[in-house]
Amino acid sequence: MLSWGFLTNDLPLFGQPGGGIAPLIVGSAILVGIATAIALPVGICIAIFLQEFARGTVRAAIQLVIDLMAGLPSIVLGIFVFGLLVYGHPQNGLAGAYALAIVMLPLITRATQEVLRLVPNSQREGAFALGASRWRTVLGVILPSTLGGILTGTVLAVARAAGETAPLLFVTSIYPNTIQWDPRHALPNMPVQIFIWSESPDPNDHKRAWATALVLILFVLATSLVSRAVLARTRRNLGR
Repeated sequence: MLSWGFLTNDLPLFGQPGGGIAPLIVGSAILVGIATAIALPVGICIAIFLQEFARGTVRAAIQLVIDLMAGLPSIVLGIFVFGLLVYGHPQNGLAGAYALAIVMLPLITRATQEVLRLVPNSQREGAFALGASRWRTVLGVILPSTLGGILTGTVLAVARAAGETAPLLFVTSIYPNTIQWDPRHALPNMPVQIFIWSESPDPNDHKRAWATALVLILFVLATSLVSRAVLARTRRNLGR
């Protein structure tokens, strides 16, 4: 099934030959892109607050919430977002992006915390000795040395979100077979379409499901390799 036409054509009608997954690629990219734009700044801010500013019970309480979110089943997130944003309204891509952002948030937060712990205290003490405030130290000294690790956590979170199916089934699973750019409407996406094709009685749909799954796996593989390379480079820089 894999061909240039399969990657660039619209979704096929049921029982019809041909077709492609271009709407799925575009829709998944939009969903993951919006989710990353939401989860990345929030996750970094939470990690900085926990690692550099929070103390005592406040830090313990927030850390507990982040750990619970990391282990929360994605289908529960889908039901939550459906009840909050979709129930009584049409399905839309923004709700799907919010659900994926919730999935990504604890991963980005924990990865950022880990890389912040790798920064030597001598860098903080040196900045304080020069009269820099804590916020100036964080923005000017700590964050620049941790960008590689933050990028690594973000890439891993993107790989996780790209394959999530359960939340999207509730909030953006009834969509047309053409490319959609407006996230205010339901967006085609690869995980949901793989599920739909796998349940179809048409043998051609089963082939399309396998081909789409391979495209998704290759994307996850590529992002994982990139994150490992960036992480290795960051560790070498911090070691110096």
